[in-house]
Amino acid sequence: MVAAENDERGTTERVLTLLGLLQQRRVWTGPELADRLRVTPRTVRRDVERLRTLGYPVHAEHGAGGGYRLGAGQELPPLLFDDEEAIATAVSLLVGADRTASGTGDAALRALTKLDRVLPARLRHEVRALAGAVESFGTGRAPVDPEALMTLARACRDEVEARFGYPSASGPHERRVEPYRLVASDRRWYLLAYDLDRDDWRTFRVDRMTDVATRTWRFRPRPAPDAVPYVQEGVASRAYPYRARFLVHATAETVRAQVPAAAALVRPHDSGHCEVLSGADNLDFVLMHVLLLGHSFEVLDPPELATRCRVLAQRLLTAGTTVPDTASRNPGSSPPGAHPA
Repeated sequence: MVAAENDERGTTERVLTLLGLLQQRRVWTGPELADRLRVTPRTVRRDVERLRTLGYPVHAEHGAGGGYRLGAGQELPPLLFDDEEAIATAVSLLVGADRTASGTGDAALRALTKLDRVLPARLRHEVRALAGAVESFGTGRAPVDPEALMTLARACRDEVEARFGYPSASGPHERRVEPYRLVASDRRWYLLAYDLDRDDWRTFRVDRMTDVATRTWRFRPRPAPDAVPYVQEGVASRAYPYRARFLVHATAETVRAQVPAAAALVRPHDSGHCEVLSGADNLDFVLMHVLLLGHSFEVLDPPELATRCRVLAQRLLTAGTTVPDTASRNPGSSPPGAHPA
């Protein structure tokens, strides 16, 4: 039986529920919506009119295969976001949709799909441009100016030069670049670009840029390095005074599951080995972390780290000889957990 129209959920909650249903499926018939909302078809029609008044483009089609359909709006509905808020939300969802390991990826992707359906054409185009220019590794990055991100994303998409102010040791300088990819790490947003003044590939922190703008010059894309590994390696070389490279006796897939993406770069070596590149404030620290992976490994770089391994190994052996050997002092005793034959 259909519930009374003065349902305790209230009109506002019911209208929001109706909006959610329209976002889940392309077409709903009036009777289907009435059944899901537990109201009459007449109330469904009134709630649809409320959504239209708020700016949501709900289309009604009659005949076989017809029903209610939520279209793309001519402008953002006033109950949701302004342009800046919509793009900022899309930026967060784009990065969240890549977090498959955390379990939030599917939910973020569904939310982004819903947002895409109701965005006005001008913003939907911008968000899709950003989607094609973003890659990520790690989670929990710091916020940046969404307008700067969108400007750089458009430049990546349209293959036009970009310029921005960027600090250096001698002070701020304008940089002219050919932008290729935006990469989101666990802490920062980076731009992978070809620096025209230095004639080489560079990575730039987006939060350090000022006056980001595009130029009218188009460029022909060069063969570019793989964005994520390039940024990972570049960040490690700048962030830490020491870098180390190891050959680990385990597959790259196994080690990647053990090491956060922002902590080390893992490269396949052969069917049973991988290379691990990591940085730290001191070599003992990075050595300890590789040791805790639980796999055999070899030091590839730097040479002094191999020497350090031998020093630490001798120190551990010496420490082990100071532990009392209770078994030798008590021949009749058994180690914990042992059972007589």
